[in-house]
Amino acid sequence: MKSVSLGVMAGMLLFCSVPAFAQTHPASAPSAATAPVISSDGKLYADFGGHDGLVALMDDFMVILLADPRTKDFFVAVDQTRVKVELVSQFCQILGGGCTYTGKDMKTVHAKLGVHQADFLALVEDLQIAMDRKHIPFRAQNQLLAALAPQHRDVVTEP
Repeated sequence: MKSVSLGVMAGMLLFCSVPAFAQTHPASAPSAATAPVISSDGKLYADFGGHDGLVALMDDFMVILLADPRTKDFFVAVDQTRVKVELVSQFCQILGGGCTYTGKDMKTVHAKLGVHQADFLALVEDLQIAMDRKHIPFRAQNQLLAALAPQHRDVVTEP
């Protein structure tokens, strides 16, 4: 695995938002605070392969999460299809793909999940593996992870 700078590591700290989607919530939920749109010209969205690329990324990501003993328990008994759909929506919005994420806010969803820092970092590692396997440029990966980073404080609920 490639070495990661401290800035990139901080950027990765979003990604435990995935267990948030493990909780079932209606599609009509009010729009949640999410990471900002980081690209409006479509180039970053294209780096991820557009909608089809994000769907393929989430399919692979879920397989990796379920195979990883550090993250498996967060996902094995949930609606995995729903998790993937919500992640595609969230990433599409952030990457400037014209989607609107309507899921719940991260703090509410993660409040009772018992997410530790180690769980969060394992999930981020698994996301990097999935992005590498899809040949998403490292620069694009870093931009996404940096945009997601502020959500870390709402996701990790256990010391």
